[in-house]
Amino acid sequence: MAKPPNPPPSSPSLITSFFSKPLPVYLSAAILRIVLLVYGLWQDANSPLKYTDIDYLVFTDAARFVSRGQSPYDRETYRYTPVLAWLLLPTAHTTDNPIWDAVWFSSGKVLFAVADLVAGWLLVRLLTATGGAGNQAMDATTARKFAAIWLLNPMVATISTRGSSEGLLGVLVTALLWAVLARRVALAGILLGFGVHFKIYPFIYAPAIVWWMDAERMATMPGKKRQQTGQHASPLDRLLSFVTPERLQVTLVSLATFLGLNAVMYSIYGKPFLQHTFLHHVTRIDHRHNFSPYNTQLYLTSAFPELSTLRIESVAFLPQLLLSCVLIPLVTAKKDLPTAMLAQTFAFVTFNKVCTSQYFLWYMIFLPLYLPTSSFLRHKATLGIPALALWVLSQGAWLQQGYGLEFLGQSTFLPGLWLASLGFFLVNCWILGVIVGDARGK
Repeated sequence: MAKPPNPPPSSPSLITSFFSKPLPVYLSAAILRIVLLVYGLWQDANSPLKYTDIDYLVFTDAARFVSRGQSPYDRETYRYTPVLAWLLLPTAHTTDNPIWDAVWFSSGKVLFAVADLVAGWLLVRLLTATGGAGNQAMDATTARKFAAIWLLNPMVATISTRGSSEGLLGVLVTALLWAVLARRVALAGILLGFGVHFKIYPFIYAPAIVWWMDAERMATMPGKKRQQTGQHASPLDRLLSFVTPERLQVTLVSLATFLGLNAVMYSIYGKPFLQHTFLHHVTRIDHRHNFSPYNTQLYLTSAFPELSTLRIESVAFLPQLLLSCVLIPLVTAKKDLPTAMLAQTFAFVTFNKVCTSQYFLWYMIFLPLYLPTSSFLRHKATLGIPALALWVLSQGAWLQQGYGLEFLGQSTFLPGLWLASLGFFLVNCWILGVIVGDARGK
């Protein structure tokens, strides 16, 4: 009896085919951003509601001042490192052709969009090398599927093409994580120091990175011998064993990079550099587009400073830093560094006195590394989808109240806006608890 022929192999699905090669993924991500850039030019020219973010106008104005030999801080509300204004110097170029002027003006948005793509490429590198939070390397196709959470995310693309510099931060943070996991200690120190100079908040990763770099883990470096400290070692021995060469190196290199850059900028721009880049953020009062529960209090402080007995803007960082710089690194970093950095960033943004949509990208860059082994994917129906729905709906509730306040001129502060802020805050706290629980369970 003749043996029946084997059935033909099933062809891969359309989605698998799409992610099996890098070109379709990166090309689609680039096309998405090109379409949004072109649409933004049209909306800016034809609508009273502009596509371009107000921050981009601040950036480009500062770049224009620099191009004239002036200080970027001559532009009011410029609160960033001069490096950003230097990077955007091409936006100050003008011609006699309005079309080319628009192209040059948009070159900063192109830079931010390209940074998005580079960050996505680094995510794929991390996933194929380490598996992200799963500690097991992925195949390239699966890695690109998870990297698409960043690369093909309309929210990420929109924020960058509106002129927000968060894409540059995405590159810095993913490069930092790659350097740490690859045991490139000096490079990690340089990236950490530059990242803190560029945007301050990456300093929260220093405790997690230093805690992660214990002698046992770094002993996997070529030529390294494992150091052991006995259970009955004295406190001094434990302290000495904590101060490993790698921990010392990353600390000194990051500090030298940070202080060196600051010294250069101070020598050029003086006290305005320190005030606007760093000191301003301690007493910052921003109540517009602010999802934080501190929003209403900041508004009252801004409107009636003489009636404010508690300077909430100066103490709000205490619970924020306790969580993101101490508690979360201690309980999660050695178990799962990518998830620890996600939890740190999530806590920092959630508890920040100023919380805007751009800040969400700070933690979204870690999602492709965390989600593959997360509870949200293991329990999609009972946890993942409800969490996403609650996050979107609670944010939508705030936006509805914020629209009434900022566009219609309605006083929605109490109870609507405050309750919406509190609801969004509580949803984020619950999600943060799940993330920390996932890290601790590894």
